Amino acid sequence: MTTCDNTSNIALSTENVAVHFGGLVAISDMSFTAKEGEVTSLIGPNGAGKTTAFNVITGFLEPTMGTIRYRGELLNDRKPHEIAALGVVRTFQKTSVFGGCTVFDNILIGLHRQGKASPLQIVFGLGSVKKEERLLREQAKGILEFSSLLNRAEEMASDLPYGEQRLLEVAVALATNPTLLLLDEPVSGMNPSETESFMEMVAKIKARGTTILLVEHDMRMVMGVSDHIVVLNQGGIIAKGTPKEIQNHPEVLRAYLGRGGDKNA
Repeated sequence: MTTCDNTSNIALSTENVAVHFGGLVAISDMSFTAKEGEVTSLIGPNGAGKTTAFNVITGFLEPTMGTIRYRGELLNDRKPHEIAALGVVRTFQKTSVFGGCTVFDNILIGLHRQGKASPLQIVFGLGSVKKEERLLREQAKGILEFSSLLNRAEEMASDLPYGEQRLLEVAVALATNPTLLLLDEPVSGMNPSETESFMEMVAKIKARGTTILLVEHDMRMVMGVSDHIVVLNQGGIIAKGTPKEIQNHPEVLRAYLGRGGDKNA
């Protein structure tokens, strides 16, 4: 007899997750899944609990209750670096590149987490270390080419336009070889041209097989890149579905536009 396992393509799952800060309920009850190789977006009004969701998934906050799993591994009680070691890597709302380093060196910093050389091998400059360094530099070049930043390699990161700094932040995250990439409002503050470039970047990352969890207020981007959308409001999930299903969902319209979704209300 043949059986089908409907959970085999689930990358991330949250089940009945709640986050309380004293008497404040940031998330009341959050259950959703993100499929392997897809873009899942978390959307909702300001204060809905989106960034809190990211923080609890990546270990920066402990859930008050509920479970979080990535590829079957329980993430509860794990530190952020332990979760990152499983391939779960995030960006932040504020750009966090190394402004005093070149664009190329920013990527090398991310890649060196993969390095195998010990401190003693580095100090004595052994041949294996030099070989590893050559390989890392080749990888850095490839990541910059993938990110359309190769022509900026020798520029200081702080000198890049804002949109390219956000691209660099994602490129640094890619250098850690994530299997699940969490993007927290990546196009906030970007102009339309920069947003379009970032959407192309997301499509390229997805094409590599990387699963993406996105928090974003720019609805044109969300609707353009998402396979599945989860809508949070006041700490709870009010809707899940495809972009087409979410666009006209009455609860979503009510959350964004007011009573009954009536723009004139």
